[in-house]
Amino acid sequence: MAEKFKAPRGTFDVLPDRMTQRESLLRTAHRIFGRAGYDWMMTPSFEDTALFERGVGKSTDIVRKEMFTFEDKGGRSLTLRPEGTAPVCRAYVEHGMHKLAQPVKLAYSGPFFRHERPQAGRYRQFHQIGVEAIGTDSPLADAEVITLFNDLVEELGVPGVELRLGSLGSIEARREYLEELKSHLRSRSDELSDDVKDRIEINPLRAFDSDHPGTKEVMGDAPQLLEHLDSSDAEHFEQVKELLGAASVEFTIDPTLVRGLDYYTRTIFSFVCDRLGAQSEIGGGGRYDGLISQLGGPDTPAIGWAAGVERILLALDEEAPAPSRDLFIAVAGEQQRTRAVALAGELRRAGVSVEIDLAGRSVKGQMKQADRINAARTLMLEEDGTASLREMKTGRQQQVEPADVLELVRSD
Repeated sequence: MAEKFKAPRGTFDVLPDRMTQRESLLRTAHRIFGRAGYDWMMTPSFEDTALFERGVGKSTDIVRKEMFTFEDKGGRSLTLRPEGTAPVCRAYVEHGMHKLAQPVKLAYSGPFFRHERPQAGRYRQFHQIGVEAIGTDSPLADAEVITLFNDLVEELGVPGVELRLGSLGSIEARREYLEELKSHLRSRSDELSDDVKDRIEINPLRAFDSDHPGTKEVMGDAPQLLEHLDSSDAEHFEQVKELLGAASVEFTIDPTLVRGLDYYTRTIFSFVCDRLGAQSEIGGGGRYDGLISQLGGPDTPAIGWAAGVERILLALDEEAPAPSRDLFIAVAGEQQRTRAVALAGELRRAGVSVEIDLAGRSVKGQMKQADRINAARTLMLEEDGTASLREMKTGRQQQVEPADVLELVRSD
């Protein structure tokens, strides 16, 4: 017997009974983002490795441990995209979007890849949706993108969601704070995890995100960035909070909030769900005012976020809805199959969901198949050329002309 194959570790198949939920989520996102003027785009599944090393940051776990990187036949180093913002910003620069009216408001969805330890809702190939507002430093943009995320989880009905809000300040303004934080970490370095000790000089903020018991104790009395914001950054943060309040978006201030990517500045945020346990985040983001210039573009402020599709679906924890069809066409003889094919094509082009029997079943078998696919009605084409339409829930049946079926189906 030939060897059977399984999906690689950390990946998964999305079978038809689960696709309905994903499609519904994406339709909801398209509707919400479209109302606010966000246009959808796509970027390649792999990029030059240097894009993520420069954009995401060499000190991050993503770059150090999690990227799927390979060399192509031309000797170029390529990486399966681990996140969406750097590719969108690369496209913004490459295609001269800075010449368009600003801000450029973009949305995206697709698969992403990280070599993580697989667990519930977290996989090595996962899917995200996200938005980016590029070309404005206004706190109005911060409030808008956060509100879009909030609208999405509310419309989807995700329970137990909390918005945590923080600020990292601007890159220039937080230098003094970072030196103070480094000094605090150095003074108690023997209590820190090896990973945090290795990153004291290059990314001390990541210590706030550590689960290591000793590190958590050290960070309990560490200086907090929100208390060290300069006047401009503090005013920006106050305006964001005020605007979110005006939009009736509830939030909690988290002075220890950090993000796993180096490009963030000023406003950062995380949406967490209490149904997901320790790994509670369903998505988040923030402002990244220096990223586009790091990628060779002009100085361009921007803000955005990404949400995990699998994380949202796990939080919803809903039964997949049973598939359904408007109509099943059954035939009482071989000579009616050509007629069924022609009629099904006509009805599908008119927007009706229709199936016909493809397996040569008996009339009884065809009726069972109509039940399996949850068809609302079954049209039976009889051998003598007549036709009858059955309501599957009630069993009510009537003689009809096939030409009238479209009008009957649409009459509901």
